[in-house]
Amino acid sequence: MKTFSNTRIRESMIDRMFIGVIYVFLVIVLIAVLYPLIYILSASFSDPSAVTSGRVWLLPVDPTILGYTTIFKNPQIIQGFSNSLFYTIAGTFISVSITIMLAYPLSRRTFYGRKFIMLLLVFTMIFDGGLIPLYLVVKNLNFIDTIWSLLLPSALAVFQVIIARTFFETTIPEELVEASEMDGCSDLGFIFRVVLPLAKPIIAVLILMYAVMKWNMYFDALIYLKSEELFPLQIILRSILILNSDPSANIQEMLKMQGLKELMKYSLIVVSSLPVLILYPFVQKHFVKGMLIGSVKG
Repeated sequence: MKTFSNTRIRESMIDRMFIGVIYVFLVIVLIAVLYPLIYILSASFSDPSAVTSGRVWLLPVDPTILGYTTIFKNPQIIQGFSNSLFYTIAGTFISVSITIMLAYPLSRRTFYGRKFIMLLLVFTMIFDGGLIPLYLVVKNLNFIDTIWSLLLPSALAVFQVIIARTFFETTIPEELVEASEMDGCSDLGFIFRVVLPLAKPIIAVLILMYAVMKWNMYFDALIYLKSEELFPLQIILRSILILNSDPSANIQEMLKMQGLKELMKYSLIVVSSLPVLILYPFVQKHFVKGMLIGSVKG
């Protein structure tokens, strides 16, 4: 009896050439994306003179942890790192909570006025009042130079609301809501017992999106904050990378050497990227699932 388990469809020469071109293109893209990351990591562990002379290419030259020890000896950098962690954790919690509280009602057909509310939300994506009106609103709320200026004005992103609403529409049918009502489950109980357990993929998506946004947020801090003890790490990173100066007077003499300045730049880039790199593996499974849900039905 003949089996066809090992049979393959023979590809034409044009198909092979096309696939070969795709592989070559993907390899080039991989190198273009991966090499800067490897270079930054290698430069952060290299000798300062090797970094300034351009001898670092792929692997660390004269390995040292001088850049990292200099960073963690600076109390203002430690304070900025702690502030960024707080803004990211607290801001992500607030943003995810608000997004779910808004997206779920908008996904229910029985919610009166949901189309009009969605129209207003989409309107804000197209038209923006600008920086000055937003600053005046934050000022009138007495949020200037407070932690709330980084947590509340940017707490909601319309794009994330649309993603969450689509997830709830495709994942939680109306029949499930009706069945819970027949069993005597309240609306709040349905949210905590049914909706949130089923919404783990989209929650993971929202957490990653908001966490990256909150962690990299520096413009709001630059506009609203005046006290150095409230500065996030990104403001200090900007000071070192753009202004080429260190905000702390304790290590100012050490930073007179250009090599140490360059070494601190690369080391600080690595340190500031670690939280997001650590977070992603934990939410990767749910993140991929959450992004694909709603794209294919059946």
